[in-house]
Formats: sequence, structure tokens, C-alpha cells
Amino acid sequence: MKVLTLLRHAKSGWDDPVTRDFDRPLNRRGRRAAATIGREMRRLALGFDTVIASPARRVVETLEEVEQAFGTLAIHYDERLYLAAPETLLEVARATDDGVGRLLLAGHNPGLEELVLRLSAPGALRAEAEIKYPTATLAEMRFDVPSWRQLRDGGATLARFIRPRDLDPELGPEE
Repeated sequence: MKVLTLLRHAKSGWDDPVTRDFDRPLNRRGRRAAATIGREMRRLALGFDTVIASPARRVVETLEEVEQAFGTLAIHYDERLYLAAPETLLEVARATDDGVGRLLLAGHNPGLEELVLRLSAPGALRAEAEIKYPTATLAEMRFDVPSWRQLRDGGATLARFIRPRDLDPELGPEE
């Protein structure tokens, strides 16, 4: 069994005058959403053998907020995950050592959303993911395979799809 969890960065600030998209920080709402997801991860007793993340500032800050609520994560930053296409994300997952059972990838849309839709079999949670994969959302897919190289389209059960608004209605869409 392999468990692949995807975490989209929290809401970032567009009003911050940074010169590069890569350097865009989280806004206050994003920090709150990331902490909320971290608390839920702790409540669910989730665990990860490996965490690979985009080094973009908004992803780094999301994981910092998650760690404060969840606990320490051994994070490896990989530039390939910055704005990665689903093919790149899948390539990274498939290259993971088979001694790893639970992998967390943290990054950006649309790649994360497209990967969830590509890998997960039809079901109620997948239907939710088809509607939208909001910022700070966590998706957990389970594969009944012994090797990461065996991840296949439609081969996963989408076991969790947790949006910040599911945990705190104030973190729902802004009016």
C-alpha cells in the first residue's frame, strides 16, 4: 500500500509588491487556513515518511504554519515542484524509494488538482475535487501497489479531500 498526499499552498498575498511570483508570501487568511489544516492533520494522526515541496515562499510558509499546528515534518525542497505539471509530480512520486509508504507532495495548482483527477477512481470525494481544489486543501490517495513505480491513472482511492472551509466556515469562499 502506498499513500500519496497532496497539499496545495495556502492563500497568498497578491497585494505584496514582490518582483517574482516565486517570492509571493501568504496572506493572513492563508496563514489561518494552513494552521487549520495542520491541526486537522494532527487530529487525524496523519504521518509521512517523506515530504517533498516546492521551494516557493508561499509553500514554505504554508508548511511552517502546518508544522506549528501538526508537528515537525522532514521537508525536502525540490525546484521541480514549483508550478509543476501533473506529469512532473507523478515522475517525482514514481521515483520515490519503495521503503517510503506515505509521501506528501506540497505545491501548486493546477498541477495538484490535475494529478488528483488523473490518479483517483470515480467516487464522492473525487466529484468534490472536480468542482475545485482550493488553497490549503489536502488530498490523500491510496494505492494498493507495492511500488511507487506502479502508480497508474485511475488506480487510487481518494480517501480524504479536506478543504479549510470544511473545518472552519469562515475560511470558505470570499464574498
